Amino acid sequence: MQAVKNTIAENLGKIVPNAHELAPEGQRFSLEEVPDLSGKVAVVTGGSEGIGYGCTHTLLSHNIKKLFIISKGEDIAEDAIKAIREEMGEDKASRVQWMQCDLSDWEETGKIAFKISEKTDRIDILINNAARGIMTYQLAKNGIDLHMATNHIGHVVLTSHLLPLLKSTAKKGDKVRLVQLGSNIHEQAPKETKFESVDELNTDYGPQIQYGRSKLATILYAKYLARHLTSQHPNILSNAVHPGIVETRQSAVHIHEAYPLLGYAMSVGAAPFKKTQFEGCVSAMFAATKTDKSGQYICPPAIVEPGSDKANDVELGERLMDLTWKVVKEKTKSTSADKGCPFKEY
Repeated sequence: MQAVKNTIAENLGKIVPNAHELAPEGQRFSLEEVPDLSGKVAVVTGGSEGIGYGCTHTLLSHNIKKLFIISKGEDIAEDAIKAIREEMGEDKASRVQWMQCDLSDWEETGKIAFKISEKTDRIDILINNAARGIMTYQLAKNGIDLHMATNHIGHVVLTSHLLPLLKSTAKKGDKVRLVQLGSNIHEQAPKETKFESVDELNTDYGPQIQYGRSKLATILYAKYLARHLTSQHPNILSNAVHPGIVETRQSAVHIHEAYPLLGYAMSVGAAPFKKTQFEGCVSAMFAATKTDKSGQYICPPAIVEPGSDKANDVELGERLMDLTWKVVKEKTKSTSADKGCPFKEY
């Protein structure tokens, strides 16, 4: 019976008010429990819409000192900041700085990380949320599958360039929390996934499986950082989360790029059951502000799940990251790697 309650708490919203109360004792959490964040600085990718905006709004509501939002669309970012200004006032809106960036462009991503580092002397929270959703196979301009280039590798590049600042913040005695947005769809990653070559990365498995493989990578990366980074810097916590089934532009609009007709089952048919952006950010906010654990896969509201066998395969995680470092260095050789770009693995 508890397994059924967990499934409802983790995935469904709207029709199940206070679904977090279905979670077991000790694994419940609501946004009202987010602690005061005065003096802290956060970075949220994709923080201007969907789950990312839920995180942005919550962080500001709990007095975050400064918030960097990284996203592609200027109009969407402007609308988000306007909404914050109208609802929360100029003081909160002035704490937000939007940085335009396409995470599939790794040189650009590195430069944005440097700009952030010039504008703050600390980062307490990094939420790697932005993602390409369930869409058709495409290649980024660097020749790598766009799902992997954005959802996984772009966030690795961003995190690696911010590591000096993350570490210096942790050395001051403060907890630093890194959050990767995973998904239970990671369980649909191909059985033959080995992360051994670029050819494998660029294999077209179809929209949902392609997305699921990239989310498997984000979970493996969170656990990789927990093994290598938390072990050296105990104040840096690295976790992955599942948000549930959430009403976002991905699930309402982008799904039709891959499935023009069948997508209506998700965009319209599932609408009454989807979580709002605020319900969808609960597990991320728990991982970003409250947990004292590292290396976990956290489902809403704060239920720790094992994830798939592949998500717990240490050897697979190490191969993924070896390939990630190799691909980034090769693809950015002329503009970054050969110029001594400080690409920190952990």
